Amino acid sequence: MRRLTILLLFFSAFSVLSVVASQAADRPNIIFILSDDLGWGDLGCYGQRDILTPNIDRLAAEGMRFTNAYAGNSVCAPSRSCLMQGLHPGHARVRGNAYRGYREGLFADDTTVAEVLHQAGYATGLFGKWGLGLSGQPDAVPTEQGFDEFFGYLNQRKAHSYYPAYLWEKKSRIEFPKHVGHDHKQQSLYDKAGRVRPHGIENPNDAQYSFDLIHARSLDFIRRHAKKDRPKPFFLYLAPTIPHGPLIVPELGPYKDKDWTIGAKEWAGMVTRLDAAVGDVLALLEELDLDDNTLILFAADNGHCNDGYDRDKSVTTISDHFNSYGPTRGLKGESYDGAFRIPALARWPGKISPGQVNDHLWAFWDFLPTAAEVAGVAPSDLPPTDGASILPSLIGKPAAQKQHEYLYWEYGGSQAIRTGKYFAHRTKGGAVELYDLEKDPQQQTDLAASRTDLAAKVLTWMNNSHTPSTVWPSPGETPTEYQARLKAAGIPPHPVNIDG
Repeated sequence: MRRLTILLLFFSAFSVLSVVASQAADRPNIIFILSDDLGWGDLGCYGQRDILTPNIDRLAAEGMRFTNAYAGNSVCAPSRSCLMQGLHPGHARVRGNAYRGYREGLFADDTTVAEVLHQAGYATGLFGKWGLGLSGQPDAVPTEQGFDEFFGYLNQRKAHSYYPAYLWEKKSRIEFPKHVGHDHKQQSLYDKAGRVRPHGIENPNDAQYSFDLIHARSLDFIRRHAKKDRPKPFFLYLAPTIPHGPLIVPELGPYKDKDWTIGAKEWAGMVTRLDAAVGDVLALLEELDLDDNTLILFAADNGHCNDGYDRDKSVTTISDHFNSYGPTRGLKGESYDGAFRIPALARWPGKISPGQVNDHLWAFWDFLPTAAEVAGVAPSDLPPTDGASILPSLIGKPAAQKQHEYLYWEYGGSQAIRTGKYFAHRTKGGAVELYDLEKDPQQQTDLAASRTDLAAKVLTWMNNSHTPSTVWPSPGETPTEYQARLKAAGIPPHPVNIDG
């Protein structure tokens, strides 16, 4: 009888585990592709005519293209902090790339979307740029923030080189000694076939383009987690560093014979190489029969990049050459609408109807609750978030979609709010500016004096949305006042660690 009881308990437990494994396998995979400095107008689906992006355009054709999607911030690291934490810039841990040489990282008690999904039974992998912690900040590295696997760059400053001296795999450095001597600040030459000869690397065959290495690892992650003996769904965070400058690409491809500047050829080559990688992901999902059970989100990490990547300042800028500016005033590193407005796409066959254009107002901090809802995580199990799931918009249930009363940003001492059709801006504690984006997308006519009611409401929102940081001065706070605040709180000066 005892043996029979044990057998019954065993088969009962096995049955429960089988059901759990089956439920896990049925939950959709989630892929978030975050391009680096890609402009609104660099994609065919947003109007680009000269740069070839057929695979990214396919995401739009077979899914949804957003017109009111916003990044977490107007530069790299703070934008990614909002994406990972589900918090707007007034609450997120990282609010700038660095301040006076100090680069902040996530803390052990910060919760990321990767941790939420990992706890829900997902395999989690990050391939590309992290930007939210250094090796000297052990609690801040990806594998301590919910990711099972990581390969790429910790420090975004190191990500400026596509032929780096090393990359990180989890917590170990992968060295590339033959890259030592490469100077990414110098213009590299291209041969007649359009192949690059990276400056400072004697034998071009020794050069390994970091994007290609990272991309290969991401495809391997998909393959390994598609095997039948691995029933877990996966969350794949692809954070490629292209087309962020300094510009360089292994092959100029279809652009090598164009009558363009070298900068324009390199930019187009990098965007098209990114597009080809997206095509590889789509093809692999189809090959592994994962296509219908995978949600893909694609976005840029900040608003349109300025033209600092043009080495030759005497020629037409890359942005002017391709006419790739966004629809509103504001560039990367600024704080008007275009600094945050980004191209964003979503594809999920069978769930997202093809060919949709959606004007729902959302931002990076909405990703955490969205991914959690897709994964079946109860709202009560989520960490505090400023976001709201956009799943209803994705699957065609707009009546169930929660609308933001406003979106809030702060960067470099300035604050900004998007509410309905209005965009509000405030420079370092000054007066509130108010613009009607529908009538005035370039934000030239300040309506604050005629819409005092809305301007007052915006000011209240701005004040209530900001929580002071011990790393960055508050909007309107002078450096002297900031230092005095830290001293009063007993916080010592931060070390210089910008280079890791």
